Amino acid sequence: MAVEVVMPKLGMSMKEGTVSVWNKQAGDPVKKGELIASINSEKIEMELESPADGTILDIVVPEGEGVPPGTVICYIGEANESISKIEKNIETAQTEVAATATKLKEPQPSVQTAAKEKIKISPVARKMAEAANLDIRTIQGTGPGGRITKEDVQKAIANSSSVESPSSKEQKPTETFTHNIEPTKKVPVAGIRKIIAERMQGSLQNSAQLTLNMKADVTDLIALQKQITETAQIHYETKLTVTDFVARAVVLSLQQHKEMNSAYINDQIHLFDSIHLGMAVALDKGLVVPVIRNAENQSLIQLAQNIKSLAKRARQGQLSQEEMKGSTFTISNLGAYGIEHFTPILNPPEAGILGVGATYDTPVYIGDKLERRTILPLSLTFDHRVLDGAPAAAFLRTLKQYLEEPFTVLL
Repeated sequence: MAVEVVMPKLGMSMKEGTVSVWNKQAGDPVKKGELIASINSEKIEMELESPADGTILDIVVPEGEGVPPGTVICYIGEANESISKIEKNIETAQTEVAATATKLKEPQPSVQTAAKEKIKISPVARKMAEAANLDIRTIQGTGPGGRITKEDVQKAIANSSSVESPSSKEQKPTETFTHNIEPTKKVPVAGIRKIIAERMQGSLQNSAQLTLNMKADVTDLIALQKQITETAQIHYETKLTVTDFVARAVVLSLQQHKEMNSAYINDQIHLFDSIHLGMAVALDKGLVVPVIRNAENQSLIQLAQNIKSLAKRARQGQLSQEEMKGSTFTISNLGAYGIEHFTPILNPPEAGILGVGATYDTPVYIGDKLERRTILPLSLTFDHRVLDGAPAAAFLRTLKQYLEEPFTVLL
């Protein structure tokens, strides 16, 4: 008998999951425990393993489509096994549940709603049609009894996309340039990429962002780091990095400049005593920001341990949604890529984000003497609705002082 593979629930608050990639196609053989797909919900992504040996009989949910947890996304069974009866029973049950829920919410449905419910259509097909703004009454069903299937909706979407009115062409001037260029590949914006796109666009549209740049001389800091690295490794099993020192210096600076540890919410400036430090982590498919809570109560070693632990779990896809919410200030480090100054985008609704660049050596006059010094570029983006340039610059100056007098970070 065919085995149902369902959309897993990746978190308590998960309402919808998306199949980002299918590693197998219908007709492919699979072994129990073999990776068959990648699943994501907001910023959580995981790889889905086959629950049994067999053959992929049918893929119900295509790549890029979101469905509620518990929804059947594919079937695995014996080669040439029929699943039409199983699928029909499941979809009928889902339709009945959906109809019952609608009746409970709307005791007196309108004539239009009643007519819509009489149309035979699978839940997946209905969801696809609604997402594409298609009138299901105009779609010809090819399933049993004239039932509309997901293939019917896909065909209707393709047909509607090929018909374009003159007015729509005027609204999309970029198509004049690209309509004769055949793309190598079309990648749907979904999962983590979609969440990042929406948040970053919203961040720029809904805040007044300004970036200040400054350079800190971290020659002494790096010397201190090298001196205590072995001790930290022996006693705490932790390797201290420049990022750890920067994180600690940021926390100390935020305690002195509380207006930077704030958020603009509903036309109010929310100031926070607790510092929940977000540390941006780059993944293959996007960027996540795990949060170190109450960072003001943590020593340099504790911060370093938490930074490394969260980064490791982020790369392994083991973070919960709660561990990526509630930050009050964020640090983004592109030094590993050789970038010096850059313009980080605010992580809404935070008032500030610090960009850390790559260190470089340069000759600097110390008094009348020219010395080789190591410089760390810093880029602070802040919300001008929350604070002005002078207090933002004061925060950056305080941060510079902590980094250039690294022993103060240890006190």
